[in-house]
Order: sequence, then structure tokens, then C-alpha cells
Amino acid sequence: MSSEAVADPQPVAAGSRRRDRRPEQTVRKVLDAGVAELRRSSFGGLTMRAVAARAGVSPASAYTYFPSKSALVAAVYLQLLRAAPVHTDVNQTTRTRVTTTLREMALVVADEPELTAACGAALMADDPAVTPVREQIAAEVITRIRAALGPGWPPAVSATLLMTFAGALMTARFLSFDQIAGQLDDAVVLVLGEPDRDG
Repeated sequence: MSSEAVADPQPVAAGSRRRDRRPEQTVRKVLDAGVAELRRSSFGGLTMRAVAARAGVSPASAYTYFPSKSALVAAVYLQLLRAAPVHTDVNQTTRTRVTTTLREMALVVADEPELTAACGAALMADDPAVTPVREQIAAEVITRIRAALGPGWPPAVSATLLMTFAGALMTARFLSFDQIAGQLDDAVVLVLGEPDRDG
């Protein structure tokens, strides 16, 4: 996960006002602090007060952007997901692109058990503050799946693959990455059918 702030490429014209980047920088600091806290603790032990202290902001400021720790951890997952590669190489088969896409998204937190458990717990939380982040995650996943599929596939295919991926994400606490990857591969074959449409 990159900690670089997004650069403002536009020069400031005389008399104009530069966009206030403090909220963006605060959000990034809180997200980074959330990841650091999860790496030393657990979702159960995570507190917004500790995250705010690590980020160097007031708890009130942290709560302004993330109303709960579940919303914070869900936003961490969204940020990691957005940084994952997108697979649209037309020289690969549809099945290869889709399988690789699902594997890459599943791998986002696979190497960090604390993050894996925290993301699963946060995304399943009965917390209204998580709902908009869950919707953004679903939109990101479906966009990536559709890009990997390419044109001509009915919406039900991408919707089914989204549900398959969501299920994989929820079982990541209980299965190894190799088990999840194998099950995702099998699901792609079942959903896309035989033979591979690209050849």
C-alpha cells in the first residue's frame, strides 16, 4: 500500500485557491495507522483512539472520516484492492484473465493473517457505516471482473463471479490461500463453462 499523497498537478493561478488537501492527507494517515495497528494487534483489540494517536490526529478527526473501526478496516481493504493489478491482456484467454483477477484480489491480504481476519470481520459487521464502503468494494470488484471478461458476457456471469469472490473473501480466515485459489479456479470453470470461449 502506497503512502504517497496524490499530487496536485495543476499550478496555482494568481488569486486562485489551492484545494485544501488536509482531509485527504488525514484520511491517508489514519488508513496507514489502521494497518500498522492491525499488524501489531487484532481486529478485536483495535481502537480508533489508538489509530488516531498513531496517525497523529485527534480521535474526533479520525471519527470524522471513519465513524467506526469496521468502517476504517473496510476502507483499508478498499484501498489495498484498488492498488491490485488489473488483467485485460487480450492475448490471454478469458478464463486466464478472470482466474488471475480473482486470485490477485484474494491475494490482497493473504500474506497478513491479522488483516485477513480484520477485513472479513469488518465487511461482515452489522454497521451502517460499513455499507457505503461495501458498495464501493463491490463496484471495484465488478469493474475488474467485467474488464477481465471482456465484452459479450451477460451481467449474470459477472454477478455470479462477484458473489463467488465475496464468498472466498469471507472464508479467507479459515482456508489457506492455495485452497481458496483452487476453489476460485474451479468456480471460474463452472461459471464460464467448457470449452474456454477464447479457444
